[in-house]
Amino acid sequence: MLISRKFIPSLFTILNAFCGMMSVINSAKGDFESAALFIIYASLFDAVDGLAARLTNSSSKFGVELDSLSDVISFGLAPSILIYYVFLNVLGDVGIVLSSLIMVFAAIRLARFNVQLTGFDKVKFNGLPAPMSAFTVCTYILFYHNKIFPENVSEIFLISLSMFLPVMMVSKVKYDTIPKPSLHTIKKNPIVYIIILIAVILIIATKGEGSFSFCLFYIFSGIIRSGYNMIFRRHKKNEDNFEESPALNKSK
Repeated sequence: MLISRKFIPSLFTILNAFCGMMSVINSAKGDFESAALFIIYASLFDAVDGLAARLTNSSSKFGVELDSLSDVISFGLAPSILIYYVFLNVLGDVGIVLSSLIMVFAAIRLARFNVQLTGFDKVKFNGLPAPMSAFTVCTYILFYHNKIFPENVSEIFLISLSMFLPVMMVSKVKYDTIPKPSLHTIKKNPIVYIIILIAVILIIATKGEGSFSFCLFYIFSGIIRSGYNMIFRRHKKNEDNFEESPALNKSK
């Protein structure tokens, strides 16, 4: 019996959730490298399921809900468990609360996303995407934690990430999605593709270490752009009010 094409995207989504579960198991065993890698594998399956849905023309509300539930496991629960066992467990109850923030806020972020979703194609994200938050945690632990920074600095940095990333997920900062590759999108968004190309070259050249730098670039570029847009809109609003005021005075 042939598998329905509508099941193909869901299969990748299920593999995403499975990788999240494998990450949790490896974190509990103390194999943090494998735990981080399984979250990265989950992010790859998360990217493929959307592509498969578009190619098979099988996007559905069921797929959206299943995808979000899998994301809570792989990009909420798994990174929370990972940072708990890496260091935060030594902080007792405080460590439990801090490590749970990524899971809780990822769930809120994904629930908000589902409520606001219109159609199945996303142009921008409101708040940092949960996979990018998890990817940031993983690349930091794989390449930087207790390796480049001194131990006390690494611990402070991990605590900071556990508070900063959840806030960014539920923020109103807008982040671009990766556009579908085509001649039209390349001509329309050449800078985006140039940045992606540079990021890929950087990651390959540094044997993965550059991936954490790319995560930070992505996060802060959204913050800077949102701040600029906010200031620009406020400035434009003040100019509009100034231009309208003489007309109002004349009417009086």
